Amino acid sequence: MRVKCVLCDTINRIDANSFEAKRLRNRRIHMYLCPSCDHRIGEKTKKRHATGNFNLYREKKNEDYIS
Repeated sequence: MRVKCVLCDTINRIDANSFEAKRLRNRRIHMYLCPSCDHRIGEKTKKRHATGNFNLYREKKNEDYIS
């Protein structure tokens, strides 16, 4: 399967039966990042997280149970 990186527009081939290929086919919102962009983004995220100014906004779960 041919895929295109959303950041640098390089075209790569991945196995059509891989988990990543299945995720890209079935869920259109997922994007492909080439290994170099993925590594670069990961390193920058780790640096921002280490500064302490990085906030991860997670979905709040309501625990309203009927008892």
